[in-house]
Amino acid sequence: MDKKTATAIFESLSSEVRLDVFRLLVKKGLDGMVAGEIASGLGIPNTNLSFHLKAMTHAGMVTVQQEGRFQRYRANFSLMLETIAYLTEECCSGNPDQCADILNQSQCSPGLIPVIKSSKKAE
Repeated sequence: MDKKTATAIFESLSSEVRLDVFRLLVKKGLDGMVAGEIASGLGIPNTNLSFHLKAMTHAGMVTVQQEGRFQRYRANFSLMLETIAYLTEECCSGNPDQCADILNQSQCSPGLIPVIKSSKKAE
């Protein structure tokens, strides 16, 4: 991931409404939600939600699929994980043993935590 892409992603999530929408879509998993369900679930007017979904779709954080007269939105999980990897790829660079303490204190699910390779050589 390059810095320009990362910046676009961060901008797309830089409002409370968008962050709430994204977290809700993550919670719903691969099933996603139609726009009306998102609006009622978060108490957001449809016109306001449409603006936010467009920005998130443009950044790639959500995908949209037409289902008859409805549009189903889903979190882009692969891009979410790629963003996490971008943020953590240089964690404790040069001192991976420091990361062990940080990772042990993390509230992240173990599957999302990057694998840290120890700098200690086998003797």
